Amino acid sequence: MAKTKYLTAPPKTTGMPPGIPYIVANEAAERFSYYGMRSILVIFMTHYLLSASGQLQVMDEPDAKKWYHLFIASVYFFPLLGAIIADAFLGKYLTIISLSIVYCLGHLALALDTTRLGLAIGLGLIALGSGGIKPCVSAHVGDQFSEANKCLLPKVFSWFYFSINFGSAISTLLIPFLLEKYGPHVAFGTPGILMLLATFFFWLGRHKYAHIPPGGMAFVREAFSPTGLKSIGKLLVIYVFIAMFWSLYDQSSSSWVFQAEKMDRHWLGRDWLPAQIQAINPILILVYIPLFTYVIYPLINKVFPLTPLRKISIGFFVTAASFLIPAYVESKIVAGQTPHIIWQFFAYTLLIAGEIFVSITALEFSYTQAPKRMKSLIMGIFLASVTLGNVFTAAVNAFIKNPDKTSKLSGPSYYLFFAGAMFVAALLFIFFAARYKEQTYIQGEEQTSV
Repeated sequence: MAKTKYLTAPPKTTGMPPGIPYIVANEAAERFSYYGMRSILVIFMTHYLLSASGQLQVMDEPDAKKWYHLFIASVYFFPLLGAIIADAFLGKYLTIISLSIVYCLGHLALALDTTRLGLAIGLGLIALGSGGIKPCVSAHVGDQFSEANKCLLPKVFSWFYFSINFGSAISTLLIPFLLEKYGPHVAFGTPGILMLLATFFFWLGRHKYAHIPPGGMAFVREAFSPTGLKSIGKLLVIYVFIAMFWSLYDQSSSSWVFQAEKMDRHWLGRDWLPAQIQAINPILILVYIPLFTYVIYPLINKVFPLTPLRKISIGFFVTAASFLIPAYVESKIVAGQTPHIIWQFFAYTLLIAGEIFVSITALEFSYTQAPKRMKSLIMGIFLASVTLGNVFTAAVNAFIKNPDKTSKLSGPSYYLFFAGAMFVAALLFIFFAARYKEQTYIQGEEQTSV
């Protein structure tokens, strides 16, 4: 049997690489599956979770928040494992295909078993599969480009992010409805079907991709070389600051959902489910990406050069401001009032602006600052900043829970604490960013096949 031929370097073109549509389609379907499942987790844990005997055995809000954020932390820890497997041993393509199957099995476990055991097995497999492919997919996007068309990278990473939020927007509206109408088996099973489709889309493009070979010992030598260690060390400091951003951002799927349960959710002529309010997030991103790319960034550039680190710095301050709104809402709830859900919409407009400034920018920046054999590893380290942020949130929620189930940070003080922490991090980041020296690495154009 003839050996299958794959390109091992980016195709020589000044236009869009032929494999990009398959990666974007894969990402849209995979993100539908992930965000759809994630959107209902805290509601499932506090309203639907069963014991081994089939009796209702739900968690209280602090425990649900703690376990939710520990799950998110694990999802963003496993990118380090996936990155090492991809860069050193299997290459990105085989790593993505293999772990996508694990990912599908996790969805299957959640759909079949709604007990704590099923929850643990399902989330464990999803964390391994989803986390493991994360650094590989984004690095695989960058691998399709050479010096001849690297100017298209910002546009493609915007499309990549657009596909993430297109899938997320649909699933965050649909899956909470399926949970309410048909229960957890259907609600968790639907994202599983989409993950199967995502795997199929990615497989279809196998002959269109540039398959950068794994580095083996060359990867190890580069990672521990002065250049590799310097690159990791410089980026690690940035990622510690970005971790605080994720600590706030991911609470839109936990603390903000619980807050929405206590608000007037009649809006635009209908009553919204608490978990559906999260759909504002990806919808705003779909609006913001072209708005920022073609209007806001050019306007700011007229005032001062808008470098990647300056974008991230601005995003930190905007994110801190976003948490002042739920703090105000919480003060109204504590006073026995029922504030309207429109207040959360205002909070999302700031939080998602912060995401555009921080997350998209950091994704592209991480790829360009990573040495050529370390692209997935650096992406894995970047994603580990999400782990650090969510571990911080989980630790805070564990610490503030009193034995009588009251909180040491009750009412608006909870949100003010996180807003203050983000503001301090933003101030400190300014001094570090001013001293950072950029070094860009793009894959070469040498083209062979294996």
